[in-house]
Amino acid sequence: MTETIEAVEKSPTAAEHAAAMADYIREGERLGREIGNRGPVRFASGNRLADDILDAYWRHGFYVFEGVIGDDEISELRADMDRVLKRAPVGRDADVDAQGQPALNTEFKKPTFTFVKPLSDPVGGTALVGGRHPSKMVEPVPGDDAPEEVVHMAYGMCQTMESGLRLYGHPQLLAIAENINGPDFTPFNDAAFIKQPGLGGSVAWHQDGLTHWNSPNWNEGIHGFNFQVQLYPTTPGNCLWVMPGTHKRGRLDIKAMVADNGGSERLPGAVPLTCKPGDVTMVNRQTLHCSFANTSPDLRISLTFGFHRRASVLGARGVLVANDTVVYDEERIFDRSAVIAVAIDARRQRFPGEEPYRYEPFAGLEDDFRWNPETYERVIRDYNLKDLGI
Repeated sequence: MTETIEAVEKSPTAAEHAAAMADYIREGERLGREIGNRGPVRFASGNRLADDILDAYWRHGFYVFEGVIGDDEISELRADMDRVLKRAPVGRDADVDAQGQPALNTEFKKPTFTFVKPLSDPVGGTALVGGRHPSKMVEPVPGDDAPEEVVHMAYGMCQTMESGLRLYGHPQLLAIAENINGPDFTPFNDAAFIKQPGLGGSVAWHQDGLTHWNSPNWNEGIHGFNFQVQLYPTTPGNCLWVMPGTHKRGRLDIKAMVADNGGSERLPGAVPLTCKPGDVTMVNRQTLHCSFANTSPDLRISLTFGFHRRASVLGARGVLVANDTVVYDEERIFDRSAVIAVAIDARRQRFPGEEPYRYEPFAGLEDDFRWNPETYERVIRDYNLKDLGI
């Protein structure tokens, strides 16, 4: 009997995986209700975020902002994302989309899409991404009609989606970034996570930061944070799960944590960040988090983009690419941060009745970074080659 149970745990069907998650989901939802840590964006005055929100974020390492993005803007984002996905190559090595036209990948220097086998964990237990995913997730067996691979992530929303560029200039989100990382905050990168119903792969338990764990100046905010803007309802079966408070504990031995849990990926104490469309999660990049294989019937598309403290980035060595030797100097930071300036103006043009965010590093330079065809070519095209990863 033991051997049978272990076999199911290692390679369950989608239905078995969903059933095995049921009790874990109930407990996670209970913990989430107990913690709270969600609500609308509230500012005490000006751009100063309400103290109770700041306290809650720094206590738990995450916060869920409810109803940030309005229905009309969500509709625009969905339409743009649908267009982008229709232009995905038919496979990871293909140059054409499903209509036989040149795929979106061919327009940019960095590939726009990554693919995974359905319900798989592509990085867990490997040395990829700095080895920060040391324990592999359960990989349920997909149905017989499943494709060989599915889109997992889409990069470069600021160059592929005008609505994505406008989202990047959202005044409330940028004001939140200022509260967490200071008025001279810098960008990280962006990616859309696509978790198709019954097909979406998992992302193994990890902490995002790679650079500063042994820094003499290490603290709970040194690796920045990520926003995730939810385009569809996120449910416990497809959403991000976080381990509250782990951003304070330094670099964790994740492999040992899984081993101590009997080898199960269902680590106790985790909370699912369930959301409605237009909700935005904010997660400290040092917080332990994961997402499970999506054996649910629910689609998840999360537009993810992060920000750092300038002091954490300046002089740091890049870690986004294997064997990267780039050191982030003033020019690199300025060039990548210019995307924020253009995004603010793109949003101003689309929403003239909205008060734009004033980004301190580009104060007085606004006329050089207006949203137009020239700045698209100069600043936006292939901007993600200059991402700032630590």
